[in-house]
Amino acid sequence: MKLIHNLLYDVGRYFMMLGSMFTRPEKVSMFWKEILRQMYNIGVGSLTIIALISSFLGAVTAVQFTYQLSTSFIPTYYIGYIVRDMMLIELAPTFSCLVLAGKVGSNLSSELGSMRSTEQIDAMEIMGVNTASYLLAPKIIAAVFIVPFLVIISAALGIGGGMAATINSGVPYQVFYKGLIMWFVPFNVTLMLIKSVVFSFIFSSVACYYGYYVKGGALEIGAASTKAVVNSSILILIADYIIAEILL
Repeated sequence: MKLIHNLLYDVGRYFMMLGSMFTRPEKVSMFWKEILRQMYNIGVGSLTIIALISSFLGAVTAVQFTYQLSTSFIPTYYIGYIVRDMMLIELAPTFSCLVLAGKVGSNLSSELGSMRSTEQIDAMEIMGVNTASYLLAPKIIAAVFIVPFLVIISAALGIGGGMAATINSGVPYQVFYKGLIMWFVPFNVTLMLIKSVVFSFIFSSVACYYGYYVKGGALEIGAASTKAVVNSSILILIADYIIAEILL
């Protein structure tokens, strides 16, 4: 019963936080500057790790399917088709956002937790500042806007990594390219972008929730960051299944 009570309490407080967050900011110029700063931190700061992970995901996918197809009668050009759709539908949006949940989510939670622990948020609230709108909304809006671009880059680099690995395995470039352009469904790109928007909202808002309501010192901030990463990762996987069921 206590577990259910805590779950309902967290869900209720989470939606109350969202309700108080999306209000008109008092200073629009500062609000947009903070959004741009968060977009830079999330986008540029995560570009290297997204590029590395995506390139090797595409390469590993290509190598594994090259091995599988080598003992079957399926044409080799299917490798390009499989790598393309795997990156677009699943690997680029899901893996990228899981990585960002660990990197960006923990940073957001720790930053807000530190502000709460040092009573900076309490001081703002005493001065009449809507801290949810001022501190949380720019972070979530920035994540929702910039993460789809990171996912597009991830998909492109994953396909490029798959192509490089396929060529390295002795398969001609023309064979991979033939599969890459065959049976292309434009909706797969739309699905990728929908997933990236939903997943980015999940990990950014959950991280902000745990950081914003943290109580205590350094140990509690660390625990809140861990909860933010774990719970947002679980919710991303659940949302991935729900989106697949609805849209596919």
